[in-house]
Amino acid sequence: MNEQSHTEPAQTQIVMLGTGTPRPDPARSGPATAVVVNGTPYLFDFGPGVIRRAAAAYNKGVTAFGPAAAELTTVFLTHLHADHTAGYPDLILTPWILGRTKPISVYGPPRLRAMTKHVLEAWKIDIDNRTNGIDRLPRAGCRVNVHEIVPGVIYSDRNIRITAFPVRHGALADAFGFRLETPDRVIVISGDTAPTPSLARHCEGCDVLIHEAYSQQTYRSVPRKWQRYRRKYHTSSSELAALAARVKPRLLVLYHRANAGGAMTLADPETALLDEIRDLYDGQVVTAHDLDVF
Repeated sequence: MNEQSHTEPAQTQIVMLGTGTPRPDPARSGPATAVVVNGTPYLFDFGPGVIRRAAAAYNKGVTAFGPAAAELTTVFLTHLHADHTAGYPDLILTPWILGRTKPISVYGPPRLRAMTKHVLEAWKIDIDNRTNGIDRLPRAGCRVNVHEIVPGVIYSDRNIRITAFPVRHGALADAFGFRLETPDRVIVISGDTAPTPSLARHCEGCDVLIHEAYSQQTYRSVPRKWQRYRRKYHTSSSELAALAARVKPRLLVLYHRANAGGAMTLADPETALLDEIRDLYDGQVVTAHDLDVF
């Protein structure tokens, strides 16, 4: 599968809204991936900058989100770490302020309900003002229907069937990857994970594998504490190459290049990661950037 122009119609499109990590890289917003099927968008993770990236994608021709991302109403979360959730207030409130009138539905790990309750409580003054003041916004537009998930099929409609499976993200109790089946594609989103058999099983027969990874080059340059962290929480270039060689996706998309323990000025070139994987894997592989469309 080749990267497509954002103006070219497709039954299923993948829009990389954010490909970054906790590092505040101005070129990479926090993790957020949209999959558009027959014009309906589904969002996976909501890191910092998610709504502004959705607006940028709209301006580049991905119209399914709507001009104020009001159509991003079906949402899935891999895990509760801050870099994947810091855009939650933005996702709930900004499209509502700009015209969304219906609730959003969010599917994610246990304790997502508590997070949602606290977000809404933190912005209670703003919500009350906008519903009771001159704006008179419909309160339904900032409501969230929360679904705390367990492994298995968690969502299905005429466009898509989504299966959640557990992944291994260090000491975090509940972390998931997702297998997406649409009329013309099977897509797997790894979430944040060290190698785990459940991910490999759910990758079988996939067209696109969107997977996090870290470079061995940068791994060798960080203290042992952070080397241990990477091994427990993330997937190395060699480990990902071995997985890809086993499951043989039509396209391997690299995102969320793990860089834990690196100084802000430490080089973490995407070419190093890409070269390391290409040395071990001969399938098609690309590094994703924000606003890429596949």
